[in-house]
Amino acid sequence: MKNPVLEIKDLRKSFGENHVLNGFSLKLYEGENLVIMGKSGSGKSVMIKCLVGLMTADSGSIRIKDFDIISLGRKELDVLRTEIGFLFQGSALYDSMTVRENLEFPLRRNKDKVDASKTTEELVLEALGNVSLSHAIELMPAELSGGMQRRVALARALILKPKIMLYDEPTTGLDPITSKEIIQLMRTIQTTYKTSSLIITHDVDCARVISNRMILLVNGINYAEGSFKELSTSEDPKIKAFFKN
Repeated sequence: MKNPVLEIKDLRKSFGENHVLNGFSLKLYEGENLVIMGKSGSGKSVMIKCLVGLMTADSGSIRIKDFDIISLGRKELDVLRTEIGFLFQGSALYDSMTVRENLEFPLRRNKDKVDASKTTEELVLEALGNVSLSHAIELMPAELSGGMQRRVALARALILKPKIMLYDEPTTGLDPITSKEIIQLMRTIQTTYKTSSLIITHDVDCARVISNRMILLVNGINYAEGSFKELSTSEDPKIKAFFKN
């Protein structure tokens, strides 16, 4: 078994009497695509916000590269975040910036993480080339389709060559053809960048194609874990509910 690059143990988070995470745990291994599925309100978004330090858990631990996220200070957390690429559900591109400027932004903010053997132009073109959008470099986000915006956001997330990728509903809001393109691109990225990926999705087709392993999140805990085949053929009613057409 490969070493875990990310480990969450007994994560708990409540908002008043609303207990969202009730001891959630997982391990993400090197080179793996781990899919997390859960109904709305099951704690997926809270978990990922705790993971990147946007929200503080009540208890538990989150370890990345032998660092406990929960105990890190602001500066240390900012440094560790450069090891993590995050594809937001809504792409989160800067509307007032061109595609080029959107990709240059993380390079300017993290100069010590940039490959000094390449110019900024080369790094931007390389990242856009990996998502087949070199031709869109001078366009504004408003001039791009939803699928193109998602690919630009993916290029921006990858430009610092993170070891871990977090995908928050990567196919939400996209038509079936574009969704398939994004899923295939995620598979290509795993091979090209040797990333370990944590993918939150409601999309059963995405989970089927992309996952090496899956976790089903129910009532704030990891209710079931296994391959897509193992879980999709389960007779457990709570598990079967995830795979209904």
